[in-house]
Amino acid sequence: MLRAAIVGIGNWGQNLVRSVEGSDTIRFVAGATRTPARAEEFCRRHGIALLGSYEELLKNDVDAVVLTTPHSRHCEEIVAAAKAGKHVFVEKPLGLSLEEAGRAVAACAGSKVTLAVGYNWRFQPALREMKAMLADGRLGKLLHLEGNFCGPSVYRFAREHWRRDPDEAPAGGMTGRGVHVVDAMLYLAGPIDAVSAQSLRLAQDYGTDDTTSMLFRFRGGATGYLGTVVATAETWRLQVFGSKGWVEVGDVEHLTTWQMKVCLINAKDVTRKEQPQTIGFPAGSTERAELERFAGSALARRPIAVPGGDEMHNVAVLDAILKSAKEKSWVKIE
Repeated sequence: MLRAAIVGIGNWGQNLVRSVEGSDTIRFVAGATRTPARAEEFCRRHGIALLGSYEELLKNDVDAVVLTTPHSRHCEEIVAAAKAGKHVFVEKPLGLSLEEAGRAVAACAGSKVTLAVGYNWRFQPALREMKAMLADGRLGKLLHLEGNFCGPSVYRFAREHWRRDPDEAPAGGMTGRGVHVVDAMLYLAGPIDAVSAQSLRLAQDYGTDDTTSMLFRFRGGATGYLGTVVATAETWRLQVFGSKGWVEVGDVEHLTTWQMKVCLINAKDVTRKEQPQTIGFPAGSTERAELERFAGSALARRPIAVPGGDEMHNVAVLDAILKSAKEKSWVKIE
């Protein structure tokens, strides 16, 4: 059993705690947050010792920390936890720059502690089936991926909230939403070679950008598109096009177990417009799955996020998006 501490006990931190109730692999026993008065009752109900600071928590005898804190704090909090010998699960993004992400990964590798990043989409059965369909040839050659992840974030958070700070959320919805789609694309298509992006603030005259879109070229040859608009109604979608057909997931809610649509070319009559089939999967919690995978890896001292891995490449993609939007040109990712 991994004894973990939750750091940042807002809505998402509380959701993670609830997701692993009854788990045989991980249990939250301590916590720290910037607004302890708001978390006292929750911690009391869940048997969590609420400590006065992150520094105090790192002196506690917990095995791991789970970070749901502002993006700009991730790197220093990960490095501090690694120095204290604690395994780390951090909500996305791993960092706001490749330099930050590199320091965090190196610190955990040097201290031989496990580092994981909260990309829970990889635990969706539908996404795993999409990958299997590419691997076994049912979709044919991968040609193109496109997605969006949108919602009313700029209206949800007050002007002074950290999520409205352009330094905390560069490129609008990318840090809160778009990086999930990028991670899914990396899982399906491999590394991205180049990016062309634009990011604008159109709905309000303050705060973060609200309308961000980009084109991708993947090293494997496929192309891609991603849009994230955070001043509209909730929606998300990911569609993968192969030379034999396409597969799509998407809805309004994304924290449920996804259904998947599949449409394949009729090889006997390519002019026939086939109707897509909808496939369902057994219900489960991706948050529980990712935390239990982290706990199992930490207990066995197996690495997850490593130098050169997808977690690092995702931050390199974010760096390239920011540079491309600023320079208004294609940016190659080294």
